[in-house]
Amino acid sequence: MHTLALLLQDQPDTAAFQHMFVAMMALIPIFILIGIAIMMIPSWFICKKAGFSPWLSLLCLFPSLGTLVLLYILAFADWKVVPAPQMAYMPPPYPPQPPYPPYPPPQ
Repeated sequence: MHTLALLLQDQPDTAAFQHMFVAMMALIPIFILIGIAIMMIPSWFICKKAGFSPWLSLLCLFPSLGTLVLLYILAFADWKVVPAPQMAYMPPPYPPQPPYPPYPPPQ
């Protein structure tokens, strides 16, 4: 707070400004890595579920163009996933059949 107040004065102290600038420059790569991880982890799982190589999610390392290319690959490619077969309802036979094999007659 104190350094921010120094910057708002008429004559900002250049040393304080340099310290704030260095602190911001140290935090920016951390924020970039967090943003890339936020995009890369879901795209890894989406590529895996779609039947593509999950390594395609490395395109997210290039945030603007790479993520756009990955989005178009996923949108317009044929997914290699086979849908699960749907179970159909089979009504029981009418009239009920006798159990197989038939029981021998009692003696």
